[in-house]
Amino acid sequence: MADLFASSAARADDYSAKDIEVLEGLEPVRRRPGMYIGGVDERALHHLVAEVLDNSMDEAVAGHASRIEIELAADHTVTVRDNGRGIPIDPHPKFPNKSALEVILTTLHAGGKFSDKVYATAGGLHGVGVSVVNALSDRLEVEVARDRRLYAQHYARGVPQGPVETIGAAPNRRGTTVRFHPDAEIFGPNARFRPATLYRMARSKAYLFKGVEIRWKVDPELLRDGDETPPEAVLHYPGGLADFLASAIEGRRTVAPRPFTGDVEVPEGQGRVEWAVTWPDDQDDGFLHAYCNTIPTPLGGTHEAGLRTALLRGVKAYGEMVGNKKAAQVTADDLMGGACVMLSVFIRDPQFQGQTKERLVSPHATRMVEQAVKDHFDHWLSGAPETANLLLERLIERAEERLRRRQQKEVSRKTATRKLRLPGKLADCSRSDAEGTEIFLVEGDSAGGSAKQARERATQAVLPLRGKILNVASASADKLRQNQELTDLVQALGCGTGSSYRADQLRYEKVVIMTDADVDGAHIASLLMTFFYREMPRLIEDGHLFLAMPPLYRLTQGGRTVYARDDAHKDELLAGGFGGKGKVEISRFKGLGEMPPAQLKETTMNRETRQLLRVKIPPAGGPELMVEPELEAETRRTRETVETLMGKKPELRFAYIQENARFVHDVDV
Repeated sequence: MADLFASSAARADDYSAKDIEVLEGLEPVRRRPGMYIGGVDERALHHLVAEVLDNSMDEAVAGHASRIEIELAADHTVTVRDNGRGIPIDPHPKFPNKSALEVILTTLHAGGKFSDKVYATAGGLHGVGVSVVNALSDRLEVEVARDRRLYAQHYARGVPQGPVETIGAAPNRRGTTVRFHPDAEIFGPNARFRPATLYRMARSKAYLFKGVEIRWKVDPELLRDGDETPPEAVLHYPGGLADFLASAIEGRRTVAPRPFTGDVEVPEGQGRVEWAVTWPDDQDDGFLHAYCNTIPTPLGGTHEAGLRTALLRGVKAYGEMVGNKKAAQVTADDLMGGACVMLSVFIRDPQFQGQTKERLVSPHATRMVEQAVKDHFDHWLSGAPETANLLLERLIERAEERLRRRQQKEVSRKTATRKLRLPGKLADCSRSDAEGTEIFLVEGDSAGGSAKQARERATQAVLPLRGKILNVASASADKLRQNQELTDLVQALGCGTGSSYRADQLRYEKVVIMTDADVDGAHIASLLMTFFYREMPRLIEDGHLFLAMPPLYRLTQGGRTVYARDDAHKDELLAGGFGGKGKVEISRFKGLGEMPPAQLKETTMNRETRQLLRVKIPPAGGPELMVEPELEAETRRTRETVETLMGKKPELRFAYIQENARFVHDVDV
C-alpha cells in the first residue's frame, strides 16, 4: 500500500506547468476537428462546403451579391465564387502586419458578423467557419476582386504560403472566390464529396433566398450511371419556399388544393419569416425543413416551436368557430405529423446550439414566428371553408387514431404479464394454432347458443354480438373505444386495429360473419364489414373475412328437405318441383336462434356442406389486372362508396337513394 501512495505522489510531482499546452492559431482545429465540424465523417466533410457557401449567401442576403457559383472538380476540389463586395485586403488595425483577409482565414473568432454594422442577418456568427475550412484543407486558394483589382493568397493546412499578391486589374469583376481541397490526413485517403449532396445543398440555398442565382457545375467523371444530378445547372426560384415545397411533394395528392404560404417582414427590423405548409392526402410520412438565415436546423428549435403554436391555435380556433368540439383533442403532433413544412427565418444575432448550428435556441424567434403566421393562417382557413373542414376532419382522424393506439398500448401493458384476456361470451376453439381455425360472429345470445352447439369445438369459435354494432364510419373514436361489443371483437381477434394491426397476431384463419338471412341480418353484416374495412383493411386484403350463407327457408316434400337462401332461390326450387309429388311445406326461419343446432351445422357451419362468400376490396380481379392509376381510382371509388352509404353525412345517402331507386324491385321483407 505504501508503494502505491509513493507511486501516486511521484506522478503528482511530474504534473507541472510544463504539461499545460497552449494551442495557438488553427492548431486546435487540426487537433480536435470534431469540436468545430462535429467529426471527420462524410457529413462533416460536406459541412466544409456549407461553411464557405454560407459566407457567400450572407453577402447575397445583405443585398451585395446576386450570383454564386459552386463547382466540384474531378480531384474533389471545391470552388465557391460570388459577386459580392470581396473580403477586405487592407491591413487589420490590430494586426498591422497582416491583411484583413489573412486574419479572417487564420484566426478563430474573426469576421464581420459579430455586430449588425456589416450584416443585418447572417448565418456565420461564430467567426470560425472559413478559418476551420482553411485549417482542414491541404490547400486553399482565395481570390478577391475588389476596387477594380484582383488579389490572391495561397494556404496549406491553414498556413499562408506567402503574402497577399496583386494579380492585376479586374475592372469588370468583384467578389470572393474560395477554392479548397480537404486534407487526407484529417478525413482519410478515401474522402470524397458526393455531387448529389452538394447539388441539394446549392438548390436549397437558391430556394431559401429568392434574390440569388446559384450556378452549379460538376465534372461529369464524378457522376455515376443513373445519377439524376445534372453536370451543370442555373438555380433561381422566384417563388421561394412555395417552389421548394412543390418540388418536394411532386406527385402527391394534398388535402388542400393550394398550400398555405406566406412571406412576412417583421416590424421594427426584427427580421423576416417565410413558410410553405401542406397536408398530403396519403399515408406517407410528412417532413419539416426549418432554416435560420439560410442555415438548415435539422434539430428544429424555437422558430419551429412558434410555427407549431400558431398552426395549432388556428385549427382549434376554427373548430370552435364552426362548432366542432372534437377539434379540442387535436395536438401539435397530430397537426404536424403528416404535414409537409418549409420554414425559413432571417433574424439578427441568432443563437445556435453548437458550432454546427443544428438547433436554433434564440428565445425571441418563437414569438416572432407565431405572430407572423397566426393571423395569416386564420384568414387562410376562413377564406376556404371547404378546405378547412377537410383538413379539420383529417386532423381529428389522426387524433382519434392516436388515442386508439394509446388505449391499445395500455391494454397490452395490462395483459403482458398474465394470460391473454378474452371476452367472457367467446366460446373459443381448443386449437392454439391459427391455421385451420374459424371464428363465427353471430347476432345475439340465442343464435350464439345454437352456433356453440353446432360448432366443431377443436377448430371453430363463436362470439355472440349484441344486436347491431356501432357504425364506425359515423362514430367518434371515443364512442368506438367505449363500445363493449367492438372491444370484445378486437380482443378476440388479438391482432389490433389501425396502424397497430399485426397480421401475425390474428388468432383465427377465417373470420366468418354469420347473421340472419333477412334485411336486419344484412344490415348487421354491413356494419361489421364497415368495421373491418375501416379498422382492419389488411384482414380483408389477406383473405381472412367471409360471409356465411344461412338459409331463409326450409322446403319439405315427403321425406325430402332442401333449403333456400332467399326468395329467388325458393321460387327456383318450387319451379323445379323437387322431382316428386305431394304438398310442399315451406317454413321461414325467424333467425339463426330458431334453427335447431343440427340444421345450422348442416347448412351453415359444416365445411363439407356449407357455402361461404369471401369478402374482397375492389378490384375483385386483383391488382395485377390493373395499372396503377386505374387501381388508385378504383380504391378511391370504394372509399367514397363506403363513406356515402355508411358515413356521417345523411345527405349523401339520400342523394344515392334518389339516384338508384329505379333499380330497386318490390321484395317480400
